[in-house]
Parts: sequence; structure tokens; C-alpha cells
Amino acid sequence: MSIIKTKNLVHEFIRRDEERNVESITTALDHVSLDVKQGQFIAILGHNGSGKSTLAKHINALLMPSEGTIWVDGMDVSEEKNIIDVRKSAGMVFQNPDNQIIASVVEEDVGFGPENLGVPTEEILKRVDASLHAVGMEKFRRHSPNKLSGGQKQRVAIAGVVAMEPKCIVFDEPTAMLDPNGRKEVLAAAHALNREKGVTVLWITHYMEEVVEADHVYVMENGKIIMDGTPRAVFSKVDELKAHRLDVPQITLLADFLKKDGLPLSSGILKREELVHELTAICKTYGVHPKTGQQNPKEEKEQSPKDAALDGNMMILDHVNYRYSQGTAYQIQALKDVNLNIAKGEFIGIIGHTGSGKSTLIQHLNGLLRAESGHIYVDGADIYDEDYDMRELRGRVGLVFQYPEHQLFGTTNFEDVCFGPKNKGLDKRTVELRAYEALQNVRFPEELYYQPPFDLSGGQKRRVAIAGVLAMKPEVLILDEPTAGLDPAGRDEILDLIADMHKELGITVILVSHSMEDVAKYVDRIIVMNQGEVLYDDVPKTVFRHYKELESIGLAAPQVTYLMHELREQGLPVDLDATTLQEAEQSILNAMQ
Repeated sequence: MSIIKTKNLVHEFIRRDEERNVESITTALDHVSLDVKQGQFIAILGHNGSGKSTLAKHINALLMPSEGTIWVDGMDVSEEKNIIDVRKSAGMVFQNPDNQIIASVVEEDVGFGPENLGVPTEEILKRVDASLHAVGMEKFRRHSPNKLSGGQKQRVAIAGVVAMEPKCIVFDEPTAMLDPNGRKEVLAAAHALNREKGVTVLWITHYMEEVVEADHVYVMENGKIIMDGTPRAVFSKVDELKAHRLDVPQITLLADFLKKDGLPLSSGILKREELVHELTAICKTYGVHPKTGQQNPKEEKEQSPKDAALDGNMMILDHVNYRYSQGTAYQIQALKDVNLNIAKGEFIGIIGHTGSGKSTLIQHLNGLLRAESGHIYVDGADIYDEDYDMRELRGRVGLVFQYPEHQLFGTTNFEDVCFGPKNKGLDKRTVELRAYEALQNVRFPEELYYQPPFDLSGGQKRRVAIAGVLAMKPEVLILDEPTAGLDPAGRDEILDLIADMHKELGITVILVSHSMEDVAKYVDRIIVMNQGEVLYDDVPKTVFRHYKELESIGLAAPQVTYLMHELREQGLPVDLDATTLQEAEQSILNAMQ
């Protein structure tokens, strides 16, 4: 039986001027037809602006069709009399759990939905118990949601939807803001609801690894469904997906590289165990038992930041401590005795679970937060001295926040980038030259300079926001999750851009990220934060050797790190320190010889 069915579904966004005349019409859904059966786990992929979220909002009756029809649990969504019942049948979990949590206590928040539907009190209490159990949050029922981690908040949001007993739940990029452990928790909760309760799940994501267990995958572009099938069938089309600004799981991509290198591997390999099995089988087929190979390739000791002579330390953190809500019952030790040296020209990655102190740390670097105790020195000067110019510091240390498009407010992109240098009191010619240079540095299209920032794609908005910071000519550029919410191609474009600017402009770059793969690929040094303390501070290869310890604090290592250890267990003499696709590819090819 179909739980969701659409036939030639069209949705147009109409933009009008102040006099209500039509300025433009954007077709967000273009004759979409799909049929989702009760109990399926469906994944929907597509680049930013492909129509995924617009489709999701139709399922929950947040948007109405311009043309065509959508039925949810047999009800026509466009009929006003059905709207309440449609929303009972189809729940929705959004990207940011803070947008869904409204109560001050977890159990009250979970009970809000059924109470709003007129469910009797006794039944609400039963539903709250069952929903919290379903997502593994029973012991947090009397906690304040504000004190929970991102993954825990998202599970509370899911419990609130589950308590309404929908037949279907739409998850619209629910893990975009979460650390690796949080992503794992939320995905596991969704699969448990699907398997144990028979809830139909529609999972919208930019993380390809989250899709491998789905029953069916739909790929959208320009409002249309351009590809669909099982995960194996869809991900076997690596080049086609990349042409549509998408990606495949890292293991699938590595297998594709190796296949193109001549190894007889299957198409659409999805999991590490599949690749390990096939590589081991190849060795045996060609008469080379893997255990006859060299067992322990010589490991060269890498020079760590602590060993290296860091010429020109421009920033030193000396026993820095910081507490939120100091002296109250809600006091949290956000930074605990942090000591760091940051040299000119470094490319540093900062990783840590949600609430580990990453964002608190970077806000100390440009004076947005002031340490409770300890000192921060920039070029030898203590920034907490009374006569230190904090305004100058914020010009030298630029900070781009998560979702930097929220920082945009100018009527045009050029005007927005001009704001910083103009605020410093520079003359008009200098301001405009800086803005032009910054937009050039981020490779922003000139034809869009004088367009409103709100008409841009997600990736373009990020470029404008970064340009606005670059126009201040900072010596240090700090970016807090700059790729959150971007599609794979947009993510790569922004990170490649940052890497190029680091190389060409010689500025120090500090990148905060929840993606271990991105950190492994781009940075030269990783600082791992845990409960306000620096747990590790070293080159990526050394840090990721501690992958089990990282897992214990809610993090992970790149997928290829796990693969290398599993291959070594099977006897292949691969390099355990391989952390990028290219390193893993070369190591496997060498081992197979």
C-alpha cells in the first residue's frame, strides 16, 4: 500500500515586486511522480536547490501544489479538510533541532504534539514513555533540552514527532549540524523506528554514507527525479553522480578508483567489509596469499607541530580557562587550562564532539569572549592589557561563523563586502578596492556583484561572507563549519577555495569541522578538543592513529583509516597511516603487487 504518492507534482515560487507585479517564477518541482510504500526507508539526494526540501514540505502540507497531486496515506494534501490528518500521518524532523524544541523540559516537549492533537493525558504519558524509549532518551526525560548535545536534541525532536504516532516521518537533513557520533545516533534511531515500528522514513541528506542501508534512493535535480534505484545501483554510477554535483560513499569512490586502476572489483561497492572481502579474494585468486606479504611496513616518524621549530608564533594561549553561567547551577567549564601555539601560515583543523569547546575556543582568538583566567598573546602582546586595541585584533583575526549567510545584510553583494573596511574608516576608493579584491579571491562571479545576496545559492552566499572577512585583510582566517548544509560539490568548492587562499595569500587558516575526511584532506595540524581540554595536537596521521580513543569521545577517523586496519588484519601490508583516498589507493596498489 502506498503511503506517499505524487503524480506530476509541480510547485512554482512566484516573486512579486512592491506593487505585487510578478518579477520571476521559479519552478522548484517539475512534474514529480513517485510512489512510496508503507514501511520503506527512502533516501532523497540532490544538490542545493534541487527541490528536495520543497518536496518534503509538500508531504507535510507545509506547501501546496501549483499543479499535480500528492496523496499522503490516501488523502489529497491540497484539500483543506485533510491538512490536520495529513500532518498526523506524516511527521517532519528539520535540520536544526532548536527550531522544533519549545519546552524547558524534555518530557514536556515530547508531549506537546499529542497534547496539541487533543490526546487524553493518560495516553500522552504512555506515548512520551514509548517515544523516549524508541530513541534511547529515557534517562534525559527531566533534563532541560538546552543542556543536551546536538545529537541528543535531535533525538528529542524525533521523539516529539514519534509521540504523534505518524505512519511516516520525513527527515530533512537532520544530521547536517551534528558531530560523527550524533549523526550515528540519529540515523540509528531512524532505522530502529523503521524496522521495529514499521514507520516509513524519507531521509534527505548530503552525507552519502547515510544512504547505504536505504531500500530505495531518488536523485533530484532542477525539480525533477533524474535517477532512482537501490543504493548499489545508484552509487555504481560514480561519474554520473559527480556530474550532478553529488558524491558517493568514500569506500565506493575508493573501489571505483581501484577498479579504474585495473583491479577486478564489483561496481557499487558500498561497505568496508565488501571491499576487504573482494581485495582479499583477488590476492588468493592470483595465487598471492595476503599473509605472505610484508607484515609491518616501515613507518616513518612524522614531524609533529610540537617537535617542529615554529618560527614566528603569532598567537599563544597560556593556561586559558572559561566558564559559562559562572556561579550558577548551570555553570559549565567550557575551556580548561588550554595551552596552544599558533604559527604564521599554518593550516589547522579543530575537531571535537558537540559541546567540546571548539566554538568557545575560536571566539577567544578574536576577543569575542574573554578568558576567565590565563592569557592570550598576539605577536607578543597580551590582548587583555588595558591599552590593547580589540578592534585592531578583530581586523587581524577574521571569524566566519557557521551558516555565514546569516551574516549577510547588504542590499547588494558588493555593498555587503564593503561593510567591514568601511566600518574601519577607510576612504571610499580603498574600501571598494578591498571589496573587489576579496570577491576576486573567492572567485565570485562579477555579474553577481550588484545583485542581492538573498538570491544566491548556499555556496555563493558562503563566498560572499568569506569575502566580507577577507576585505578586512586578516592575518588569521577562522571558519566554523563553513560547509554545513552544502551539497558535496559546494563543500569541495569552498574547501578548495580556502586551501587556495591559504597558499596564495599566506594567511593562517583555522578550520572547525565535524568531517574527519575533510580535515584529513586539507589541514596540516589537528587540535582535538574534549570537554574543554586539548586532547591531541599533532599532524593528521598521528592523531588518527588514536581512532579508538577518538570514537570514545564521540568522534571518528576517516573511513579509509578503518579500511586500512581491516586490510592489515587480513594480512595485506598496507599503510595504516593512510588517511586520504589517494594515500589509500596507492597503498593498496603497492600491497597488491
